[in-house]
Amino acid sequence: MFQWKKLSKADLKREILAGTTSFFAISYIIMVNTMILAEAGMPKELTVFGTIFISIIGSILMGFIADAPIVLTTGMGVNSFFTYTLVLSLGLTWQQALAVSFCAGIVYLLVAFTKLSKLFAEVVPETLKTGITVGIGFFLVLIGLEKGHLIVRGEHTFTQLASLSDSLTLLTLFSLILTVCLFLKGIQGSFFIGIVVVTIIANLMGLVDSTEHFSLSSLKNYTQIFSKLDFSTFFSKSFLLGVFALSMILIFESMGLLKGLMPEADEKKYLRAYRVTGFITLLSGIFGTSPTVAAAESATGIEEGGKTGITSITSGVCFFLALLALPFLSYIPDSALAPAIIITGFLMIQQIKTLHFDDFSDYFPAMLMIVLIPFTMNISDGMAFGFVAYPLTKWIAGKKSELSLPMWLISGLFLIYLIVNVLI
Repeated sequence: MFQWKKLSKADLKREILAGTTSFFAISYIIMVNTMILAEAGMPKELTVFGTIFISIIGSILMGFIADAPIVLTTGMGVNSFFTYTLVLSLGLTWQQALAVSFCAGIVYLLVAFTKLSKLFAEVVPETLKTGITVGIGFFLVLIGLEKGHLIVRGEHTFTQLASLSDSLTLLTLFSLILTVCLFLKGIQGSFFIGIVVVTIIANLMGLVDSTEHFSLSSLKNYTQIFSKLDFSTFFSKSFLLGVFALSMILIFESMGLLKGLMPEADEKKYLRAYRVTGFITLLSGIFGTSPTVAAAESATGIEEGGKTGITSITSGVCFFLALLALPFLSYIPDSALAPAIIITGFLMIQQIKTLHFDDFSDYFPAMLMIVLIPFTMNISDGMAFGFVAYPLTKWIAGKKSELSLPMWLISGLFLIYLIVNVLI
């Protein structure tokens, strides 16, 4: 029985607030995904609809079918792979890249609806699951710091502290202090309150530069990208390499994200969420957008108390309202969203305490993930290095008994994934 069927009014209020918070934390994807797909040659005034539509369908189905507080939307990293690898590197058209996405979705579902999904979930050691969770936590912190203009690219370094005289940086610091205070006081809706207060202040002070405007009137042309999959290059090397690499990303990134976001979920709930994610991934190509994943920012809603599908359904409704309020979305400043993302990341990082630091062969692969996920800004690449390193460190340490054949298989697949990335 789904938990939301027996919620009290207070619980229902908490779930709705959590879903709204998750939406605001991930709402930047509407604009960012549109901009990234535009570099693949897709019309941004139309891809914005694809991003919203698939997020509505994905989040609502996640709530009704899996009863999980997870927002499904187009994935950061996956959208970059779509544009910069499939289109700009492999030379596919965006229509062919959509076909690659569709085929990768089929491969994902073949795994999700067979014993492979259960096998993959069971054989992954706890140390790697922790590495994924903590790595995603650092990933969120880095995203939040960058979105909030607290760090910038340095002239001689990877990053550096932004100028404290910058108005947006000061606004983020104020926003962070406000949100932390509300959070530590245990005020329900602390993230959401912080977002609303800072948005109002930013607009009153003229600190929001709204440069991108979208109109519902463009919806009449949506058929120009809807169901425009092109399979004409199906047997080409570029197409097949793209399908393999994208399948690996989706299968294991989704597994890692869901395990990281729902560490205490039972097997049935996890499996339902995993299968819904695969189905929506399949639909994303048809709807004219890059593949979907479970949004790491779902953790903001979970931290607000979201435990059931009502949270994700609420997020889906918010995406629908965003469709009606497209011209106003650009008035929410990054400084208002950054604190929720940063604090959530820190809360996920707490899991690092469960690593066995007395066994180097155990924590070294996890630490590879923890370091590489944020510094490569790519969850899949960070996971790949950790999975490849795990059996090697165990083998060298003389602990072969801790390795299973399926674990060797998964590590081998990730090694192939890294090799394919070099080839393409």
